Amino acid sequence: MKDALLIELRTEELPPKSLKALSEAFADTVFSALQAQQFTSVESTCTPYATPRRLALIVTEVAERQPDRLLEKKGPAVAGAVDEAGRPSRALEGFMRAAGVTFDQLHKVADGKGEYFVARREKKGEDLAEHLAEIVAQALKKLPIAKLMRWGSSEHQFVRPVHGLVLLHGSRVVPGNVLGLTSGRTTLGHRFLSAGEIVIDQAADYPAKLAAAKVIAAFAQRRRAIAEQLDAAAREFDAHIDSAEGLLDEVTSLVEWPAVYVGEFDPEFLAVPQECLILTMQQNQKYFPLLDRQGKLRNRFLIVSNMQVDDPSQIIHGNERVVRPRLSDARFFYDQDRKNGFASRVVRLGSVVYHHKLGSLGDRAQRMGRVARNIAEKLGADGNLAERAALFAKIDLLTDMVGEFPELQGIMGRYYLLHEGGLPVVADAIEQHYRPRFAGDDLPAGNVACAAALADKLDSLVGFFGIGQLPTGDKDPFGLRRAALGVLRILMETSLPLDLGELIRDAAAELGKQGIALTAVHDSLLTFLLDRLRGMLREAGHAPDVIEAVLAQRPTRIDLVPARLAAVSEFLALPESRALAAANKRIGNILRKAEDELPEPGIALLEEEAEKNLFQRVVLLSPLVRSHVANEDYADALKVLAAIRADVDRFFDEVMVNVPEPLLRGNRLGLLKVLFAQLNAVADISKLAV
Repeated sequence: MKDALLIELRTEELPPKSLKALSEAFADTVFSALQAQQFTSVESTCTPYATPRRLALIVTEVAERQPDRLLEKKGPAVAGAVDEAGRPSRALEGFMRAAGVTFDQLHKVADGKGEYFVARREKKGEDLAEHLAEIVAQALKKLPIAKLMRWGSSEHQFVRPVHGLVLLHGSRVVPGNVLGLTSGRTTLGHRFLSAGEIVIDQAADYPAKLAAAKVIAAFAQRRRAIAEQLDAAAREFDAHIDSAEGLLDEVTSLVEWPAVYVGEFDPEFLAVPQECLILTMQQNQKYFPLLDRQGKLRNRFLIVSNMQVDDPSQIIHGNERVVRPRLSDARFFYDQDRKNGFASRVVRLGSVVYHHKLGSLGDRAQRMGRVARNIAEKLGADGNLAERAALFAKIDLLTDMVGEFPELQGIMGRYYLLHEGGLPVVADAIEQHYRPRFAGDDLPAGNVACAAALADKLDSLVGFFGIGQLPTGDKDPFGLRRAALGVLRILMETSLPLDLGELIRDAAAELGKQGIALTAVHDSLLTFLLDRLRGMLREAGHAPDVIEAVLAQRPTRIDLVPARLAAVSEFLALPESRALAAANKRIGNILRKAEDELPEPGIALLEEEAEKNLFQRVVLLSPLVRSHVANEDYADALKVLAAIRADVDRFFDEVMVNVPEPLLRGNRLGLLKVLFAQLNAVADISKLAV
């Protein structure tokens, strides 16, 4: 008999930030175990359910009993498992005991590597009741729970105390015990809007039974209902809510029967930067602030309540009373920070340790300032402004507001500097020097902001690489991968004509001026950055061989990489690309075997007609290729090189390179060396998959 299977674990309030992950992991693990033990069919599906007080799932098409199975166990190799008289060895005897078979019941199987013994026996299918409780118990042990707890006098452990267990197959309770609880068919509805136990007659009735008891059991359905109510409430005030997917997941994990209400706060709080108010309402109170069409905060917010009532005035007024002290705290921090001054905190940076091997925040600010000045001047921007932005960039880390809300670093620096009459371009650079903070984030705008952002990231990269604190595996405590991606995106997407190798050396020099001992970092850090660039380009959809052809040259002008990629992709479409790529690879192999220093090719040593023609074409095309590369016309450079294909083919068909006569051999190798340099002026075309 096949029927739906319901499993519900009723708990005290589960951690809201991990409820969704716990629910999905629980359902996946249980479903996989049922599949492995052949209780499900190919038509079976698994639906997870999760509310603040329960983890549950329903699996369709679950069999009451497993099918009979033929179990096969591989044993030792035949060779050596029996003696000359045909008696089993000790190893084979141990295998037979473990498999529960006699020697006569063994089978011999060959797999290409040799012949080995196999024990086969038929196993009768077992009832679901014999396995389900253990499947659930093992699934609970595998959940991603950081910290377990005990409750009452029990020795059982889970993320929260557990008070109920439902194991229901169709209409039949599956007997079992999990975490000290005996399975049944009863559960509870909403804590306040429902009374008494709920009896579940059929497993498939579970969502409807809970809905009647004011519980939306499915996480996704509850989340969708909240999002629709939020959107409808915002439209009533011609407003919208700030994008907050994480907050929406969190409030979905806090309620079972959601209702959205509108609250207000005193407009006088709008004098505080809206980022502060938004953050305190979202983080501390789980509210959704309302913004007008211009993105300006209004003095209203949306409350997601767990109570749907006819008169919500008490709920609304209660939340309004609660939010006022939070907003008052934000205003207090803001006022105090402005009273204490912003620029005056520069000196205090020297008393805060950045890293015991890399000095204080003050040391770091000085380094960043000089590097930012250098970068800005290379870009034709005002070096003084860039240096000032970098010097002031970390000051807001010492403010009360950022101490309370670290997410506001940079943002508050901008507000405080503007309050003291600072230049907007410097204030904007302070806010933007953290960009990009995450994948897809905006980049800093303008050369001053870009200079400050690059100085910040390069100082971190060079410093931590220099003291050997490299990312390992999935561990990156100093955010160096994020910093590397930020450097690459700024250089490439804003097309800054800066040499990455020079930037690394300049940052290392500033660390050296402060007496900080570093190991050689240039090559290792450049390799690290190019590896990150390789991943970026693959995610952007570029062909792997095209990427390898360009990055094989270890380019340091990252702004030119897109043009090189486009040129190589265009070159691949030419009919000559296949032969030239193969020839380039052949030339590279020949030159690697050459032991002596190769001379410049001379016309006097040319003997064969084919090498004379190739020499003339190389001499003719060399200035054209150099000119196109210098002008960043990479596609034209490769098109010029495509014209040499016939001469290269003829050279290899008619000319012996490694002849015994040393002068002649050296001249031909020298010619190939010049040709090789031209062929690889844009990219290493031997890497192309042609």
